[in-house]
Amino acid sequence: MDNQSEVREFLRTRRARIDPAQAGLPTGTGHRRVPGLRREEVSLLAGISVDYYARMERGNLTGVSDEVLHALARALQLDEAETQHLHDLTRAAQPPAVSRRTRRPTDQSVPAPLQRFLDAITGTPAWVRNRRMDFIAGNSLAHALMSPLLSDPANQANNARFVFLNPASRTYYPDWERGADDIVATLRTYTTQNPLDKDLTDLIGELVTRSDTFRHRWSAHNVRYHRTGIKHIHHPDVGDLEFTYQAMELPDTPGWTMFGFTTEPGSASEERLRLLGSLAATAAHHR
Repeated sequence: MDNQSEVREFLRTRRARIDPAQAGLPTGTGHRRVPGLRREEVSLLAGISVDYYARMERGNLTGVSDEVLHALARALQLDEAETQHLHDLTRAAQPPAVSRRTRRPTDQSVPAPLQRFLDAITGTPAWVRNRRMDFIAGNSLAHALMSPLLSDPANQANNARFVFLNPASRTYYPDWERGADDIVATLRTYTTQNPLDKDLTDLIGELVTRSDTFRHRWSAHNVRYHRTGIKHIHHPDVGDLEFTYQAMELPDTPGWTMFGFTTEPGSASEERLRLLGSLAATAAHHR
């Protein structure tokens, strides 16, 4: 991907979302031709010259110091994920000797100890995905919960393809809009951190080409961390389920993240998840 274009659009969209009053600036009475802050207002808030900021917004981050990046992050009111994204974009803009990364294989076999660990987790779905949103491994309850994703070969066990290319995902994920936003923002974060991951950039290219919905969201240049939260799922066999999820990166396998979904004790979701486990066990017994 064109790093200069990524930088330009990211800074432009962050600047456009900030109302001058939110930044403590006088709004004045004149008509603003574009929404958000002007370039000179960003430079004032960041303590840098207008020309220097204009150069940055044109996509030139070569040689920009961490101090300037932190000042710009404060001026643009970036959150943690957005601030890291800005640093990743800057790192990618440096000369090749500095920014070049070794591409790591992403389709690795699942280590036996990891699969045993997942299988030892009972009563809650637990699984591992890679940065492309591929389902890598999971326990039996995870396979049962995610059967609509895993059973259709067209999805290729990939949650991003499922969400943006399979209409069934809108029933499976009642909070589809929010989930779609999360996926796009997470993929953009991973893409900037791993610019040499061809499989990842190929997936982005496929989704941009095949899904207008994905393409529209991708153009927003939002980034996000996906660590914990609430997830709603409508499973075809047991109905509506509400989970609290927790994510943990696996340090020995870069790009792999383990997820665990838990239900509120005594809730209808806990009972339905227990029923799903029983149905899955019965189906496995009769195979």
